[in-house]
Amino acid sequence: MSPLAAQPTRRVAVIGGARVPFARSDGPYATASNQEMLTAALDGLVGRYGLQEPGAVGEFVAGAVLKHSRDFNLARETVLGSALDPRTPAYDIQQACGTGLQAVIAAANKIALGQTESAIAGGADTASDAPLGVNDRLRHILLEARRAKSLGGRAKALAKIRPGHLVPDIPRNAEPRTGLSMGEHAAVTARAWGIAREDQDELAATSHRRLADAYERGLFRDLVVPFRGLARDQNLRPGSTVEKLAALKPVFGLSGAEPTMTAGNSTPLTDGAATVLLASEEWAEARGLEPLAYLTAYETAAVDFVGGDAAGGEDGLLMAPAYAVPRMLERAGLGIEDFDLVEIHEAFASQVLATLAAWEKRGLAPVDRARLNAAGSSLATGHPFAATGARVVATLATLLAEREGPGRGLISVCAAGGQGVTAILERT
Repeated sequence: MSPLAAQPTRRVAVIGGARVPFARSDGPYATASNQEMLTAALDGLVGRYGLQEPGAVGEFVAGAVLKHSRDFNLARETVLGSALDPRTPAYDIQQACGTGLQAVIAAANKIALGQTESAIAGGADTASDAPLGVNDRLRHILLEARRAKSLGGRAKALAKIRPGHLVPDIPRNAEPRTGLSMGEHAAVTARAWGIAREDQDELAATSHRRLADAYERGLFRDLVVPFRGLARDQNLRPGSTVEKLAALKPVFGLSGAEPTMTAGNSTPLTDGAATVLLASEEWAEARGLEPLAYLTAYETAAVDFVGGDAAGGEDGLLMAPAYAVPRMLERAGLGIEDFDLVEIHEAFASQVLATLAAWEKRGLAPVDRARLNAAGSSLATGHPFAATGARVVATLATLLAEREGPGRGLISVCAAGGQGVTAILERT
C-alpha cells in the first residue's frame, strides 16, 4: 500500500457561509455579472472570518452554468478581484444545478486527504445577463473570413451575410437530447407519480412561510450579505397561501390532461451567488472557530431520462436523487429516520414530492414534513443554478448549529442532464 493510500481521511468542517440575496431575473441584478455577484459573496465570507492575510485559504472552487466567454476562469478572476490573498489558487467546476454542491465536495476531498487545510466553495449564476451566441451560420461565415488569405477573400466571405444571420442564438432552458424544458420534463414526472396540484401549492406556500420565519428569527444574519439594495431574497412572498397559489394558471404540461405546474409552485429564473468556508478541525481550532457541522458523506447519480420519461417518468430528468440517496444511506448505515433535517432543492414542488415518493418506493421511511426544508428552499429563495448547492450547505449547517446539540442533515439536489448530487452533514 502506498504511503498516501495508508493515510486516514480527516473530518471536514463547515465553518460558515455567505451569499448575496437572490433576485428575480431582469430585476435589481440585471446588470450584475457572475463575477461581480460571486466577488460580493466571497468578500462577505472573507470579512466575516478575517481571511485577508496571505495563505489564509488553501483554494477557491466555484462555477457558473450560464457563462460568458469572459467567465472562462471565473473562480480565479473572482479571487483577484476580492479581498482574498491574490496568491490563492482557484478553479472552475460545473455540473448544472449540482455545481455548488460539487464544488463543496471537491474542496472537501482535498481537506479530507490532507492536501489543504481550508478552502472556499461556491457558485454564481445570472439569468439576466445570459450569454447570447452568434448565429451558427454567421459564425461559419466569420470563421471563413478569418481563414481567408487575402482582403478579397475576406470580402467574398463576408458578402454571404444575410439579415437572418444576425439573429442571435438565445439560451434555452431545454435538454439537448429531448428539446424539452426542465419544466416540461418535470410535468411528465408529475403525471407519472400522480402528484396533485394542491400538494404542490401547499409545499410552495410552506417554503415561503418558513423562509420568512427564518429571516425574522435572524437565521441569515451571518449568511446574507446586502447587495445592490437587497437585504432579503426578492422572490420571498411571506403572504403566500394555498388559496392564492390555487388561482394561478398552469404553465407546464399544458399538452397533457389537468396540468398542475404553475409559476407559483415552480422556481423562478434567478440571479445570485453563494459561498461556503470549509476546513480541517485543526485549522478551525487554531483560529478559535467552532464548526457549524461536518460533511461526512456524499453521493452522485445519473438516470437515463431520455428513455426514462418515455417509459413513464420514474427515471425523469430530475429523479437521480431517488437513486443517489438510498445508495449513500446504505453506505453510511443510516435511514431517513436518522436525520433531524432534510434539505431537498425545490426546482419544482412536483419534483420534491416525486422524490419523496420514490424514496418510499425504494424502501426508505417517509420524511417527516416538519423536518423538510425547515427554513424554506428554492421555491421561496429562488435558484441561481450554480449557487444553490452552497446556499443549501450553509443554511443546513446553520440550522444544525441552531439546535445546540448533536444532529444530522441530508441534502438532495437534482440537476439538468438527469443528474443528482447528495450529501450528509452532521453535528456532534
